Amino acid sequence: MAASPGPAGGAAAGAVHGSGPFGLAFDSGLEIKTRSVEQTLLPLVSQITTLINHKDNTKKSDKTLQAIQRVGQAVNLAVGRFVKVGEAIANENWDLKEEINIACIEAKQAGETIAALTDMSSLNRPESDGQITIFTDKTGVIKAARLLLSSVTKVLLLADRVVIKQIIRSRNKVLATMERLEKVNSFQEFVQIFSQFGNEMVEFAHLTGDRQNDLKDEKKKAKMAAARAVLEKCTMMLLTASKTCLRHPNCESAHKNKEGVFDRMKVALDKVIEIVTECKPNGETDISSISIFTGIKEFKMNIETLRENLYFQSKETLSAMLDALLERTEDFTDCAYTSHEHRERILELSAQARMELQQLISVWIEAQSKKTKSIDEELELAILKISHSLNELKIELHSTAAQLAADLVKYHADHVVLKALKLTGVEGNLEGLAEYACKLSEQKERLVETCRLLRHVSGTEPLEITCIHAEETFQVTGQQIISAAETLTLHPSSKIAKENLDVFCEAWESQISDMLTLLREINDVFEGRRGEKYGYLSLPKPMEQAKIAKLGLKLGLLTSDANCEIEKWEDQEDEIVRYGRNMSSMAYSLYLFTRGEGPIKTFQDLIHQLEAFAEEGLKLASSVQAFSKQLKDDDKRMLLLEINKLVPLCHQLQAVTKTPLQNQVFLKVDKSITKTRCIMATLVQLLSLCYKLLKKLQMENNRWVSVTNKDSVDGKT
Repeated sequence: MAASPGPAGGAAAGAVHGSGPFGLAFDSGLEIKTRSVEQTLLPLVSQITTLINHKDNTKKSDKTLQAIQRVGQAVNLAVGRFVKVGEAIANENWDLKEEINIACIEAKQAGETIAALTDMSSLNRPESDGQITIFTDKTGVIKAARLLLSSVTKVLLLADRVVIKQIIRSRNKVLATMERLEKVNSFQEFVQIFSQFGNEMVEFAHLTGDRQNDLKDEKKKAKMAAARAVLEKCTMMLLTASKTCLRHPNCESAHKNKEGVFDRMKVALDKVIEIVTECKPNGETDISSISIFTGIKEFKMNIETLRENLYFQSKETLSAMLDALLERTEDFTDCAYTSHEHRERILELSAQARMELQQLISVWIEAQSKKTKSIDEELELAILKISHSLNELKIELHSTAAQLAADLVKYHADHVVLKALKLTGVEGNLEGLAEYACKLSEQKERLVETCRLLRHVSGTEPLEITCIHAEETFQVTGQQIISAAETLTLHPSSKIAKENLDVFCEAWESQISDMLTLLREINDVFEGRRGEKYGYLSLPKPMEQAKIAKLGLKLGLLTSDANCEIEKWEDQEDEIVRYGRNMSSMAYSLYLFTRGEGPIKTFQDLIHQLEAFAEEGLKLASSVQAFSKQLKDDDKRMLLLEINKLVPLCHQLQAVTKTPLQNQVFLKVDKSITKTRCIMATLVQLLSLCYKLLKKLQMENNRWVSVTNKDSVDGKT
């Protein structure tokens, strides 16, 4: 599922694919049917408005009559399609069937009434004198239109309940499989359950991605994106952390590392349900305090009301608001990393704001007792002065937080501490581990504190959510890197422990990169720009990004499946294993690209990677073909069938990369990622089959050696 929520307001980046309200992935064709609810709704509203706004005194020309009739027929046809959608939803959801069907019947009746009232075909005939039409019964059209809109709304609300139920069911399935994964004791059993878990997570990602796109509240959308980002990152972490535990069952740090992943995923799953159901467990409330920028905005709105009404606010309320606002600036002045100059300036501006509020209150009291032009001017001046001071404070706070963040990201861009932890791990250096774990903890605390400061100056609620997500990610991932490094240090020759540490370090590096993008977004908002999206350099449209992200989800999980198959092989230097591992690594880079992350930054980078991936696939096919020569005819035939699937796919991918598609970058990326997914699915099957046939061949060879030795002994006897 999608990694960081993406600093674009925290909301855009976690999306999977776009749809209309209720465009979720039902079984069979219901996803398409549900989307058509929205597609029919908008024309209905437009056509009904046309009918209701029709003027009685309009000249009844043939052209006018034909236009009215066409609108009526269009409404009736749209209602017919809408009713079919509603009935399809009802048939899939028996508990809501009766309610939906009643609403559909009402809609159908309203549509037929509108069609009858707008039927102008016989209006000019002599026998039509008594015919009731829109000209003679406009009230009837309005009533029918209201009934239609009412019934449509009912169906949409019921469909919304269906969506929520679908997401809750999907979450429950994921949780149940996670419980099985937590208790698993054998690697083989883990592989089977994780495969099921991966499919369930893909389904959950699709459902929640649609829901995220449908949310109108930007704050909720950002929260959903953050929760889904956690789930996507943790899916990869869960794989390596669980494998490490299975390989080193008595290692306490490995278990601690794995538990951290499971705990974070459960919290994120609960957060998704909170958002879609709009209720917190046990009636909890959101206790996060408002940011300083939000506090300044609210305070300024309150003092500006004095221009219109001197009695609307109380002096005590304004004083309390300013005190609370300035108290939060202590996050900056108490921060050990704030420079002396910034600290002094913040304290000076805070004191100035307090002094100017007292001046405002003094003029305010005087204005309440006497109404003169000079007093009005003094009050206006006092309001402008305190507003100016608070604006100056905003500038200083933004400058402080932005400078700290920029310096921090630049300083840690080379990830020296992470590299040192990896090195001490493979060396089994416990003293080095303690030293660099301490340095990482210091780095983590500094990043966490900087995220808190950025939240104060973020300027929008979605960006506030993104700052909170970044803070939590650094807090949790920092601890998990240390536990993963400890496991590797205790087992320095363990490949899986090394892989596990790499995964957590990649998550840390990714969040550092996201923090830079977040800072750009915050600066854009502060300077009055609305922030460009920096993620997909070759995919400018959000909906394109969403679709590519959806394609990447399955690709990411296929790389995990391939790695699981590779782990089974005893000879990790076997040619087939080596090519398979290379392909999996390249596919993982492509997966990161679908999220706007990783080493692939431009369209040209992507093409180079795809070409290399296809070439590696052909090399693998050649190695597998050489291996097939050692097999019996039936086994050889079975293996060649799989090779014959892989080779054409690789050639097709090469053809896609070479095809010129002017101004159709998205189409080329879409085709390439889809083809890569097919190749990876074939690779997983091929690796599994090769492993089974290799084991079978080894058993037959051992049996032959055993029989030969026995014959030799019998001959001597």
